Amino acid sequence: MSRQTLGDRSVEREVLALFRRQARQVLFQLDALNNPSNRLEIAHALNGSAKGVGAWRVASAAAALETAARHGLPAGDAVAALAEAISEVCGEIDDLLTDA
Repeated sequence: MSRQTLGDRSVEREVLALFRRQARQVLFQLDALNNPSNRLEIAHALNGSAKGVGAWRVASAAAALETAARHGLPAGDAVAALAEAISEVCGEIDDLLTDA
């Protein structure tokens, strides 16, 4: 991420905090949504954001949810995997932001 922020630590912290907020909101939205097309849009947006900050496990889980939504497949396992990945990365971001 330092290449995108030109090594500016304050910008990195801000971007990570924004991503953490977005990811936590996605968890809330996924629990509330029953419409696969809404899940597709939300998962797609999170996938792109996750790639931007290097949260590859979140990106992979979001891509799996996108695929399930796109093909009308059951999404329970994909949602659970995404929730786990988001929880993990949010903890890592919390640690980074606290230590810095």
